[in-house]
Amino acid sequence: MATRMLGPDRFAVRLHEISLAELSESGIRGLIVDLDNTILGFRETELAAEHLAWVREAHDLGFAMVMVSNNFTDRVRGIAAQLGIACIPNALKPLPFGFLRAIKHLKMPRKHIAVVGDQLFTDVLGAKLCGGLYTILTEPIETKDFPITMMFRFFERLMLRQRRGR
Repeated sequence: MATRMLGPDRFAVRLHEISLAELSESGIRGLIVDLDNTILGFRETELAAEHLAWVREAHDLGFAMVMVSNNFTDRVRGIAAQLGIACIPNALKPLPFGFLRAIKHLKMPRKHIAVVGDQLFTDVLGAKLCGGLYTILTEPIETKDFPITMMFRFFERLMLRQRRGR
């Protein structure tokens, strides 16, 4: 049960390394993406060129996209506006509320949606609590993070040691 609820379906080092063509071929048409340490480093304000290009390519390929973040409204809306995507700030992940709002916004069946994020106990668990959405766990962009997140990362490393080769 824990493996099913906390085990990501796939790993990627960075967001821009996820093949949009492969996702499309597997029927994924909607993306729910995390902000901090997935799209942008912790407390950074400038998006990396490769992540901007990845989001542009996703738009060009017809993917619908929503950013779901536990961060505050101004930060999330500002980054989402730069990317031209919808957003749900203050999402309270892993609780399902933000994910359910994102699913409603995407207007497609769950089997066509993937969740991309860097945290096992927020992004992956939240996606699984919403009916088993497909999940891709990325490595965090940087090691700096909120203190509570640092504690959860310790437990994440213990749980994923064998799957990531740590």
